[in-house]
Amino acid sequence: MRTSQSISSAQQDSSTPHQHVPTAPGDSWGGQDFKRVVTASSLWIARNIEGINALNVFPVPDGDTGTNMALTMQAAIKQIADSPSHSVAEITSGLSHGALMGARGNSGVILSQILRGFAESLAGTTRISAVDFAEALVAATATAYRAVLKPVEGTILTVIKDTGEGAHDAAAKLNSFAYVLSETAKAAKASVARTPMLLDKLRDAGVVDAGGQGLWILLDGMRRYAEGEEIESLDVETVTGNAALNEATGGGVHVEHGEYGYCTNFLLVSEGLNFDEVRARIASLGDSAVIVGDDRLVKVHIHTETPGTVLNYATTLGSLRQISIANMQDQHDEFIDMHAQNASGQVHADAGASQASGRTADSAVAQSKIAVLAVASGPGLVKAFKSMGATAIIEGGQTMNPSTEDILKIVESVPQKEVIILPNNGNIIMSARQTADLTKKKVAVVPTDTVPQGMSALLALNFEATLDDNAAAMMSAARDVQTGELTRAVRDAKVNGIDVKSGEIIGLLNNALVTTGPDREPVAWDLMERMDAASSELITIYWGSDLSESEAEAFRAQVQDRYQDAEVELVNGGQPFYDYIISAE
Repeated sequence: MRTSQSISSAQQDSSTPHQHVPTAPGDSWGGQDFKRVVTASSLWIARNIEGINALNVFPVPDGDTGTNMALTMQAAIKQIADSPSHSVAEITSGLSHGALMGARGNSGVILSQILRGFAESLAGTTRISAVDFAEALVAATATAYRAVLKPVEGTILTVIKDTGEGAHDAAAKLNSFAYVLSETAKAAKASVARTPMLLDKLRDAGVVDAGGQGLWILLDGMRRYAEGEEIESLDVETVTGNAALNEATGGGVHVEHGEYGYCTNFLLVSEGLNFDEVRARIASLGDSAVIVGDDRLVKVHIHTETPGTVLNYATTLGSLRQISIANMQDQHDEFIDMHAQNASGQVHADAGASQASGRTADSAVAQSKIAVLAVASGPGLVKAFKSMGATAIIEGGQTMNPSTEDILKIVESVPQKEVIILPNNGNIIMSARQTADLTKKKVAVVPTDTVPQGMSALLALNFEATLDDNAAAMMSAARDVQTGELTRAVRDAKVNGIDVKSGEIIGLLNNALVTTGPDREPVAWDLMERMDAASSELITIYWGSDLSESEAEAFRAQVQDRYQDAEVELVNGGQPFYDYIISAE
């Protein structure tokens, strides 16, 4: 156990918002000191979301590393927000649990493991010195590396390793938080700058690792606060609000849930929105607002006494989807109807419910001993998964990654004791896998990382087979499908040797960028040739929310004319950002 020496009243922890922490040589921190530091750090990453998101290797419009790390920290801070504890061990343990349950995306899961290792190192500790802080960062490195099946250097893992070493070396020279935090932030920043030297794809794309950048920003937020800077008043030039959390709630870091009123959630879909203006207007109509999005899609969570006023304003701007209004006094955390909106998106629990066709669910689905949970974004994709027999749908995907807790809630809500999860997105797989250790149910994650893979896997489900046999068969089926995606580049980049210009159409084949050009049609044909569509028996085209039905039908007809031996199906997926998701099998 680390030091728990007596302290004078002048040294006692205080939760006064703007009282800064002791940083002189020999000073130590208690629980409330550390809580203030990490809360400020969380606010700093929330104010830097867009800059982190923009570092995605692929220049796609849905990079979400910053969003995932900020929301993971939001969950961690929420866990300790009301804690009066003066014990560092209790505060860091709460942070670790909150981050575990709120982890979103691969970066969020790894961040949660960093906090876990940090907390485990400080178990039983009342107060910590700068030396203890540095040792905890070193311990966090080991935990983070263990959490990744195949660690890759040049990522957030390298940054936490270099950061721990830098902190350890600094603490050996001077046991001062001022010095150690300064050197820690420098080590993190330098490590981030080296990431392109370790990963070719970063160097080619002209970016540093986004997760590493997020970790550096968190540590830099600690340094800034400890040095007396008011995080709330600092300007972040790179943040324009495109994907930033609502500043009125501290960037979404501390969300207080009121006892009364209505928890109102919805998606606003439109064109040419002034995001900053919309966010400010909606935030003024209630409290506890968390509003993210861009000029086309805005995701809203707000507590208000008059949800009608909020919805009326939003409908003047565009169409609304996934509307959920919960009376917090009467219903608290219960789901509303069949659609329970949580932090990640809308959840459809459909065991024994009606299929998309309107028929009663097949008895084999309703009575199966195995539940299948699928993640999907877009009303058409949700409907398709439901019609194919998925027990429950968690609406999410790029930019809306469900947290570990979101997935766990649905695992626990279905009656079956055995559960298969189809993440359908590579950035959700780690969060899904974490649920296996948090429930008494037997959970198998089939690591599908595209929607077509998930669809193919679901078709292979055998209600009479065992969980393990089904998981193996579904993974095999997922590998047999080719996935093509068409979207638009948001910046200039060089990826896989391909020069991409901002605004161009880009084609992804099984999540690898393979083609680009100024016009959609030539890129689509190049992509489909690379998918070997001519040898396919079935081609399914899921068209996105930005296209009209007539445009999609015209494209389907062209595909059918070009590949006459294949059956070509058209599905209104309604997915954001991606004009077409194409499956060939």
